[in-house]
Amino acid sequence: MDLTITMTKHLKPKPDDSELNFGTIFTDHMFNLDYHPDQRWHNARIEPYHCIEMDPATMVLHYGQAIFEGLKAFKTSSGGIQLFRPMENIRRMNRSAHALCMKQMDENLFLESLKALIRIEKDWVPGAPGTSLYIRPTCIAMDPFLGVRSSYTFRFFIILSPVGAYYSEGFNPIKIWVTKDHVRAVRGGLGEAKTPGNYAASLYAAQKAHEAGYTQVLWLDGVELKYVEEVGSMNIFFVINDEIITPILNGSILPGITRDSVIELGKKWGMKVTERKISIDEIIEAHSSRKLQEIFGTGTAAVVSPVGELKYDDKIITVGDGQAGPVAHKFFDAITDIQYGRSKDPFGWIVPV
Repeated sequence: MDLTITMTKHLKPKPDDSELNFGTIFTDHMFNLDYHPDQRWHNARIEPYHCIEMDPATMVLHYGQAIFEGLKAFKTSSGGIQLFRPMENIRRMNRSAHALCMKQMDENLFLESLKALIRIEKDWVPGAPGTSLYIRPTCIAMDPFLGVRSSYTFRFFIILSPVGAYYSEGFNPIKIWVTKDHVRAVRGGLGEAKTPGNYAASLYAAQKAHEAGYTQVLWLDGVELKYVEEVGSMNIFFVINDEIITPILNGSILPGITRDSVIELGKKWGMKVTERKISIDEIIEAHSSRKLQEIFGTGTAAVVSPVGELKYDDKIITVGDGQAGPVAHKFFDAITDIQYGRSKDPFGWIVPV
């Protein structure tokens, strides 16, 4: 597919790395691609970052047919730029597309388009420790039609954002609130797809958690409100009696790439890593019997985020000594060292740009 490149004549001022937060600054250019049944995917272009004009009846605005991904580009000490497991994000986006009756993309076209955009925006990749270039590929339904069906036309685009730490706490432990009054997703729905509706469903409970002084919500299953599933923006892990346990993927949990990376690393290191159903009562009991050693979340944005406090009903438990534990530290260091090129990549996860 031919790629048209139009460069902007109005470059934005680049922020100082020390001033970066998350998701508020966007680079000079974006990638766009259109789908029409007669032309398939066509009109691939990199062009100046701009607003997307759409009809008020555009289907994404009314029926929520949209998917997205999140990954990062990292600058190494030698000045190179590299991606971490991008094909896994691309494959997951295609699985999300299938779940929402949207058109899948050629994986190689996706990757090469992304790399071309990053090469143009290479000066936007920050180099300070803990910073990166966040990548947001998105696909939305574009038919102007008020009727419940799948759209025939779509817009795929990629935007880039230089970012610092996702949580203001940095690698320091966060506090999470377990809700038993709200449900995000159920098996057979869209919980395992990365679609905006999943995040919209989490907002009310997240607001209640923030009002109570907690950083994130830990969701229980949507049927029995008993089994742990995931945190609002992360998968979750528990270290109990030297066993690393994470909820098994059941159709309502997002299959995280960082989650999978932790599982692979743990097994390579000879740790006992288990994917299974785990109830909130088991977590409370493990804490009472002093077997609960650590809790940490995993995700693209924060990589590994230790949990220092968990609130469920009227119970508030402090995890370990309230500080980041050695297991979370080990995974965080190992993954970020691979991402930034500080250590060898034994899995073939890194893709140079």
